[in-house]
Amino acid sequence: MFEELDTVVLAHDIGKYGLKRGDVGVVVHVYENGKAIEVEFVNAEGKTVALLTLSPNDIRSIARNEIFHVRGFNTA
Repeated sequence: MFEELDTVVLAHDIGKYGLKRGDVGVVVHVYENGKAIEVEFVNAEGKTVALLTLSPNDIRSIARNEIFHVRGFNTA
């Protein structure tokens, strides 16, 4: 189960927001015992690019053997 302030990984692309599978976000709120999760995604400057209500199937925990990676992001 996810908790507030957990760092999570997006499980699939969400094209509407320019998010890609593997993008990293932070849980800002957990609704109804984990049925829905509010996740914030930020750019390298810390500015919010998306704040989405997702299902637990949309995200996953970070594995111990993973490393962060930077990619370009279209802000337009």
